[in-house]
Amino acid sequence: QVQLVESGGGLVQPGGSLRLSCAASGSVSTLNAVGWYRQAPGKQREFVTFITRGGDTIYTDSVTGRFTISGDNSKNTVYLQMDSLKPEDTAVYYCNRWPIPYTDWGQGTQVTVSS
Repeated sequence: QVQLVESGGGLVQPGGSLRLSCAASGSVSTLNAVGWYRQAPGKQREFVTFITRGGDTIYTDSVTGRFTISGDNSKNTVYLQMDSLKPEDTAVYYCNRWPIPYTDWGQGTQVTVSS
């Protein structure tokens, strides 16, 4: 099993930036791809982006060109750089295995975009 812990959220104004981190521990060698997901108030959790161990990435349309996922294998950490943030990006952000998430989700990190 792999444990994933998110951090880096906060309150930011529209147009601002944040960088989220996802630190992995445990059986990390079994983890081939990590995804970021988010859940806005009153909505279902949705996929945002993923990165494979080899560096391949995919983004959902709403964040393409604004968000960048990256990974540091030496630190077992995946990052999500979020630029040009919009109020509709407000959500709790989670990282988890991709494409099949672990059953247990972490606490996530809250991102609030508001003036």
